[in-house]
Amino acid sequence: MTPPLHRLPLITRRTAWQGMAGAMVTGMVAGCASRNAGPALPALTMPVDPAATAVPDLVDLSRFDPRLRFDIRYATRANFMNRVLYPIARAVAQRPVAEALSKVQSRAEAAGFGLLIFDAYRPWQVTRMMWEETPPQQREFVADPRTGSRHNRGCSIDLSLHRDGVEVMMPSPYDDFTPAAYRSNTAASPQAVAASRMLEAWMVAEGFVPLPNEWWHYDWANWRSYPIMDTPLELVTAG
Repeated sequence: MTPPLHRLPLITRRTAWQGMAGAMVTGMVAGCASRNAGPALPALTMPVDPAATAVPDLVDLSRFDPRLRFDIRYATRANFMNRVLYPIARAVAQRPVAEALSKVQSRAEAAGFGLLIFDAYRPWQVTRMMWEETPPQQREFVADPRTGSRHNRGCSIDLSLHRDGVEVMMPSPYDDFTPAAYRSNTAASPQAVAASRMLEAWMVAEGFVPLPNEWWHYDWANWRSYPIMDTPLELVTAG
């Protein structure tokens, strides 16, 4: 049985995020929850990348490095889809990704911080649901299922920082589908911008590539080596 993930106390921004969910009419994140966002995609098959020749080796991040903390929003209703997408609060990633992430954790600890993981491997069907239910004008924040997501390969990490179990303020909330989430955003508080830049420097130093429009999203540099997968999260055999 997978051991329970570490949980942050209720003083994180989860409560604030749930409050934001009630303000869907503002045109921010919440528009993504609309069930009438557009026509459904035609019947699709999961894409196959011929360049992906590596054998998947997913590991459970909570077992791999017990120092990591987790806030798996997609296993709750506190996310932009407003419903449970993962039947289990679990984060898994390819072994090289986990190894690099552990090194980032050590860097963060040396500065008095720790890593807070929001998401890692994501089954392809979940990516498709996100795409179908996100308004076209906000689809820059979700992956196109016709090409697949790097999350589907177990090679992306969504994360933030915490200090003594308290989530650090960043330029925007997680999964904020507005320009506030861009790495180029300098309108946030100096402290939030500095925290984002600090996390980015540590991640880049260990082989991760930052996504320009989401301060929380990082791809493992060798993501192309791994195949797109659709194995349900609860069925993944993770070392």
